Amino acid sequence: MIPEAQILLDANERGATSPTGSSFDRSSVAGAGPAMVLRGLYKSFGKQTVLNGVDLTVKAGETLAILGRSGTGKSVLLKQIIGLQKPDSGSILVHGQEITGLALEAMNEIRKTMGFLFQHAALYDSMSVEENIAFPLKRHTKMTDSEQAARVKELLASVGMVRDLKKMPGDISGGMQKRVGLARALALEPGILLLDEPTAGLDPITSGEIDELILKLQEEHHMASIVVTHDLRSAKTIADRIALLHEGNVLIEGSFEDLEKSDNKFVSEFMKRDS
Repeated sequence: MIPEAQILLDANERGATSPTGSSFDRSSVAGAGPAMVLRGLYKSFGKQTVLNGVDLTVKAGETLAILGRSGTGKSVLLKQIIGLQKPDSGSILVHGQEITGLALEAMNEIRKTMGFLFQHAALYDSMSVEENIAFPLKRHTKMTDSEQAARVKELLASVGMVRDLKKMPGDISGGMQKRVGLARALALEPGILLLDEPTAGLDPITSGEIDELILKLQEEHHMASIVVTHDLRSAKTIADRIALLHEGNVLIEGSFEDLEKSDNKFVSEFMKRDS
């Protein structure tokens, strides 16, 4: 498993006081305000500026797709949101709480309100499908074994994988692994879902199935979702709004149709890919 995935999945379990295991005030998750607000985010590595004053707002129940060429800061932006990296300057509000200066324990509480689907699913190879889903429940909740088992079956049923709960990750396809990853991301009932290239490496049919599943889960759970993707067809299908990153900033933001109609040369060339 990649180190970043391990950090997020092995988040500090202290402070678990609610049924989902977080002492974070979940009343703010369902509030009327934006789920996430990014303001003036800057991040450089040496002389290379990756984020150059990014501003974004994501509403509750909204799916925002972030597009851009390789190396434009999409993955870096996700790492800022989840607290794996600190911005050089700027603000990140999650459910109204500033997170850029939080200590590790407080950041781990925030992470429990965010589900994360990794690009390659990041399942534990030595655990069954069932055990992978149960992992966050064991770590971060006070559920009994029977309650955990019921919750695991409920989650797997929601992604069409309940018949495969005893299988090992190596025995299922890439698309099935993405389904299991989605189920695990939903285990703690997050208010925000972050998806890193959810259709990467999948054939067109399986990609379409994952898109349909994301839409279904979004309708059922009414989460704020941020999707980093290179897949224009996927973005068109699942996103309410799209932000195109270019040279470290948001070049254009709007619906898929807004981007298609743009007379900006870079936007026009980008949107013609794969079309």
